Amino acid sequence: MDFIFKESDIQKIAAPLKTTARKSGNAWRMIISDREENRKISIEIYSNIPIGERMGNLISVYTQDSHLQLHFCTGYVVSASLGEVTFVAESPGKVCGLIVESGASCSLYANVDREVLSGDFTQMGPEVVLSGVALSLTEKVLSE
Repeated sequence: MDFIFKESDIQKIAAPLKTTARKSGNAWRMIISDREENRKISIEIYSNIPIGERMGNLISVYTQDSHLQLHFCTGYVVSASLGEVTFVAESPGKVCGLIVESGASCSLYANVDREVLSGDFTQMGPEVVLSGVALSLTEKVLSE
């Protein structure tokens, strides 16, 4: 595993989400609230933990209605202007992304063909374009 979350990464992640992070056991935990929309989510970032037979990063998001996990997170992209952080995991030819927003919402895109990220969006159906646009910001942190 090449990427390991450091405390400096955690602070960079917390800033656009308008929250603070606190260490809880072997995880960093953040709570994000949007009172107007009556939403609240929490994020846990586990760095370099055993996942099966390998070591990796694990991102967990808990909402009022669901629990999402991204295993083997290989990087992240912060967008201060959008108020969001995109966590990314790669496997050969595929990308998964977990997007967490300062408005206490999140989106998960799984097993997206990497070619979709830089493809011609005008040639794709709208149901495919959404994942391509959402994850296109991650291209700068993806391996070659």
